[in-house]
Amino acid sequence: MRVLIAANSAIARVGLETVLAQSAVLTIVGSVTHRDLAEQLDALQPDVVLMELELQEDETLTALPALEREMALPAIVVLVDNVQSSWVSDLLQSGIQGILPAEATADEITTAIEAVATGLIVLHPEFLGSLPMTPTSPRSSLPSATNQPLTPREIEVLSMLAEGLGNKAIARRLTISEHTVKFHISSIFNKLGASSRTEAVTLGARQGLILL
Repeated sequence: MRVLIAANSAIARVGLETVLAQSAVLTIVGSVTHRDLAEQLDALQPDVVLMELELQEDETLTALPALEREMALPAIVVLVDNVQSSWVSDLLQSGIQGILPAEATADEITTAIEAVATGLIVLHPEFLGSLPMTPTSPRSSLPSATNQPLTPREIEVLSMLAEGLGNKAIARRLTISEHTVKFHISSIFNKLGASSRTEAVTLGARQGLILL
């Protein structure tokens, strides 16, 4: 599994390289600053990006949505510290699949990388308590939850979204049409007040509807 490390601190990059070097299944393809990330994503084609973020100062977070419009981004795991609830929502909205504390252990980091590479969402338990029931980011306009409960079928679909399944795979597993799957996902988004699959899964987990 090809992993690209991104951190502005040279010391942080060396530390993360040391952590990943212990894994028999992970291959470090590069170690770059955030400024060089976009260029190296295209050149190195990693499966996962492991990124250290300093949220109060880092502009990379706001750049990710624009970058995603230009290229297919790999799965991203971020290491963050001193996270506020609004930042957790922002991270999830940006398309990041894994959020870990800066002091995460080597096992937690490697496990998270392997998990997001298969399409799973990883949110460290430390951050679940800071996640609002309905996101209220000051830097984005989000849909409001309707407070309607999800149906049993919608909970099934939400669980499959958490597994990283696409519409076709969900349709095959439930023996329904892709059109019906899209209808269920739209309803889930509306009821949870979510604007992305990642956000819907995290909100569902926060409300105890599914387990990550």
